[in-house]
Amino acid sequence: MTSTHEDPIFRDLSADNEPEVTEIESLCLRCQKNGITKLLLTKIPFYKEVVIMSFCCDHCHWENNELQPASKIQEKGVTYKLKVENSRDLTRVVVKTEWASIFIPELEFEIPSQSQEGTVTNIEGIIERACSGLCSKLEYLKAEDPESATKLEEFLAEMIKLKSGDSSFTFILQDCSGNSFLENLNAPSPDPQLEVSYFERSREEALMLGIYVADDTENESSEQPGEKSDLKDEVLELPTNCYSCNAPCITNMKDVVIMSTVCETCGHKTNDVKSGSGIEPHGYRATLKIDEHKDLTRDVLKSDTCKISIKEIELEVGPAAFGSRYSTVEGILTKIKEQLIESNPFITGDSADIIRREKMEQFLSKIDEIIDGKRKVTFIMDDPCGNSYLQNIGYPDENLVVEKYVRSMEQDEELGLLDMKVENYEES
Repeated sequence: MTSTHEDPIFRDLSADNEPEVTEIESLCLRCQKNGITKLLLTKIPFYKEVVIMSFCCDHCHWENNELQPASKIQEKGVTYKLKVENSRDLTRVVVKTEWASIFIPELEFEIPSQSQEGTVTNIEGIIERACSGLCSKLEYLKAEDPESATKLEEFLAEMIKLKSGDSSFTFILQDCSGNSFLENLNAPSPDPQLEVSYFERSREEALMLGIYVADDTENESSEQPGEKSDLKDEVLELPTNCYSCNAPCITNMKDVVIMSTVCETCGHKTNDVKSGSGIEPHGYRATLKIDEHKDLTRDVLKSDTCKISIKEIELEVGPAAFGSRYSTVEGILTKIKEQLIESNPFITGDSADIIRREKMEQFLSKIDEIIDGKRKVTFIMDDPCGNSYLQNIGYPDENLVVEKYVRSMEQDEELGLLDMKVENYEES
């Protein structure tokens, strides 16, 4: 049985390859006659996958161009909270989708979601665009409502102060689609001024993004009494898109714990592991001394609540960096390296700052030395849920120390355990 080769849906924008443009006859909103809409599905840096649309009417010669984001919606929304302290912070690059909202608490200023199109700019550009929009309304208010115009002038003066970099303020970028980005000037090191957090979307946000949310009544089982589904040892296949090239492929799931995706088009492979056992009574911490190559071949089961750190190179990877994973120590290190490159797109390329690019290259070379067995380090996994695992290859294993610990109050609160009723819950 042979498989036919399928080209990726979204291709890199290049002048060498012949672009596959789709032409559709569509209605002209000016003259009510038919014109031609051209569609190009491609990849553009920072915007990811996009649909470029161009309309032209041969009758009235009206033209219109649009760019619509087509990248996948991330599993969680993202919030960037930055403390802007000087003019250098105003130059941080911002990738803002149409679903993103912006807050400046000090001025009680907000740019709501879906009020602007997606854009790539910097913090100064965000403020400049807001000031331009407010100035356009100022002339109208001076004639219709002088009192409101005076208040708006005072507010504009405060906004201009922020743009000059003379005063510090808090800049919050929140995107329920998870596709926005705010530059880290200290990458790959943590930025003390920048706080990144991820959140679960609300029902309203999911509906706004077009994600189907089932009603509680639809979640009720439709099985007849006495009927049971036995899915043990059965491999389920679900159609999805490849995470690398977005071509259609199949997700294989066994026991709904280990999910593996293989793309026949580009060969990209990925796997995801979801725990079905809930939260363990104690947290799990594994400390591994990597002395030789066999330590890199140990199996690793990393849950989506596990944090990884290597103190020798000042590396700390949060639990939400690349989700759950079943791999080896070498595979985890390779994934961390790839994640650092993907999450810092402004450091690579000809236009990147030379000093910061060299800093990133030096840091990535340290990870390569660990993978090649040239650098001895201590690999630490810390999972407050207790659902992670690092393989023990011998007894006693002198290089591996495994600890079970009691979670702190802050960890229980972050996991939502303090708000959970675990006793007599059947009465509520």
